[in-house]
Amino acid sequence: MLRSEHYRLHDAGEVKRLIARHPWATFVSGIATGLVASHYPVLLDDRDAPVGTPAEDTGTPGGTGIVLLSHFGRPDDVTHELGQHEVLVIVQGPHDYVSPSWYGPGELVPTWNHVTAHLWGVPELLDDEENYGALCRLTEHFEQGREGGRDLREDEVATRRAAKSTRGLRLRVTRFEARVKLSQNKSPEVVRSIIDHLEPGNPPLAAEMCAVHRPAGR
Repeated sequence: MLRSEHYRLHDAGEVKRLIARHPWATFVSGIATGLVASHYPVLLDDRDAPVGTPAEDTGTPGGTGIVLLSHFGRPDDVTHELGQHEVLVIVQGPHDYVSPSWYGPGELVPTWNHVTAHLWGVPELLDDEENYGALCRLTEHFEQGREGGRDLREDEVATRRAAKSTRGLRLRVTRFEARVKLSQNKSPEVVRSIIDHLEPGNPPLAAEMCAVHRPAGR
């Protein structure tokens, strides 16, 4: 990740907020044959987060207070050699192209605004019972508020059988790098113009810009 200090996000609480809103993550592992990547949902495991950990990306082991629950489809867990080494988890928040035409006359250089986090840790593999519990929590989380929402425990025999095709994991994030690039180097007038152009097609990114640039945003 490009380390432009004025775009870096150090607050673990804000990284958690990003993960909660954008839980479809990319897992990257370096194995003997090269890099492998897979995509799976993640859930914040605040019940297992260390108490009293610092709020910033200190880089010290266990120092972020961020714990993720996820699962891999078998045999993807073997491909990634889960549990044997550190993995990188990439969480991509709202992002979009920013046209220089939104800046004003004479501007020619475009950019791409985005919110992104990279997180590292060594996965702890879950046993079958822990994995089933994690899958139940994941399903409950995404089913809540849905009309006719379902619960894996409605048919434990069938869903426990299906769960055996997955391998659950808990990832205690030991360090992270996060970037919030939202036109912080632009004037309030230009920021307002960018937000106005983004709002019709990308409300989440426009909302992030409003939050960062208050009172420049509405």
